[in-house]
Amino acid sequence: MGRLETGIQKGRLTPAEYEANFSDLHPRLDKHEALVASDRCYFCYDAPCMTACPTSIDIPMFIRQISTGNPIGSAKTIFDQNILGGMCARVCPTEQLCEEACVRNTAEERPVEIGRLQRYATDIAMAENKQFYSRAAATGKTIAVVGAGPAGLACAHRLAVKGHSVVIFDAREKAGGLNEYGIATYKTVDDFAQKEVDYVLSIGGIEVRNGQMLGRDFSLADLSSQYDAVFLGLGLSGVNALRAAGEDLDGVADAVAYIADLRQADDKADMAIGRRVVVIGGGMTAIDAAVQAKLLGAEEVTICYRRGKEHMNASEFEQDLAASKGVIIRHWLAPKQIIAKDGKVAGIEVEYTALVDGKLTGTGDTGVIAADQIFKAIGQTFEASGLGALKMEAGRIVIDTDGRTSLSGVWAGGDCVLGGEDLTVAAVAQGRDAAESINRVLAAGAQPAVAVA
Repeated sequence: MGRLETGIQKGRLTPAEYEANFSDLHPRLDKHEALVASDRCYFCYDAPCMTACPTSIDIPMFIRQISTGNPIGSAKTIFDQNILGGMCARVCPTEQLCEEACVRNTAEERPVEIGRLQRYATDIAMAENKQFYSRAAATGKTIAVVGAGPAGLACAHRLAVKGHSVVIFDAREKAGGLNEYGIATYKTVDDFAQKEVDYVLSIGGIEVRNGQMLGRDFSLADLSSQYDAVFLGLGLSGVNALRAAGEDLDGVADAVAYIADLRQADDKADMAIGRRVVVIGGGMTAIDAAVQAKLLGAEEVTICYRRGKEHMNASEFEQDLAASKGVIIRHWLAPKQIIAKDGKVAGIEVEYTALVDGKLTGTGDTGVIAADQIFKAIGQTFEASGLGALKMEAGRIVIDTDGRTSLSGVWAGGDCVLGGEDLTVAAVAQGRDAAESINRVLAAGAQPAVAVA
């Protein structure tokens, strides 16, 4: 272990420790491992794993192709349904989706390693720059896509394949959205997110305009008047407030922003971290922030969640991963106030909670956890201006089953829509399906009917 100074410090570890801590969480299978793993698949006729995949990848087919020594064909099967299959293989909660549905997932057996097999195939195809798609004859139509995250990229790629031209507007300096800025560093190493963006854009016909924000640089009305269709893949940019006294103290930070800064850091030693860190929240962001705090050299990292283990949005695998890295997860604790010393964080007062008649209630009993750094990971909010009269509900965009919004010619998908699942793979599916809907409407030469009253 490296140096462990008090307070928030940079360079707690040695270069070798940083490199080891942030190495690939699940290195790619080699050929022999992939053949052994694929041989465990029963190639089920009814394929419950396929049903559990939001993008409906033909999982038995792609695994069979690997087992017969055809990883390139396997990648084609994957990309046909999910052009971001490489990233999804790394970050999908497969233990809650395809692998949970696997018939070999029993008390006596573990499921087929579907995620790792998917990565094996897609990595080989991308490394060889194997392109499976060419653009259809140009249609003369141009679609505006707002947001270069998973939903926007999937939508843009499918539209480009159909022969349409696409202009993607994104507020960030780099394309990729959540995949570039919101995923734990150890889950996607070697700048894979940008390599995947480059792979997707190589289809041609897609222009990316970075540093362009809806509501600041243009409005939805502007796009609707200038383009044949619009797709909104805006994601979630806001962060919920802690609503606890002391939230503005030096040492309190948004976990989302910290993860993004870490992803963009050229040197992990430049990332300052506390000696005692508390993360408030129970989702994937909380787990990612806590684990990475530990990997950066924090001595003690505690996750505080207001409900029980069974209520956490983070999967059991992710919870176990955090525990294996030395993260302490404490349940039934709600933040009450942040304690300061000399204007900086010194600890957090928490209140014990309980469910009373199904409602979360404070018990009145409190305790204090010492901390010099606190991360807020209590959910993100949709914040966007320039949307005009677009129908919203519960702070999200309302869409129909084809992704159409209440405004003619405007589609949406991903985390910004009502019912969004906060999953990369779900965003890809919505972007892809919206593109198919847009193409049908444009091919018919008709104006889309207003989808949502």
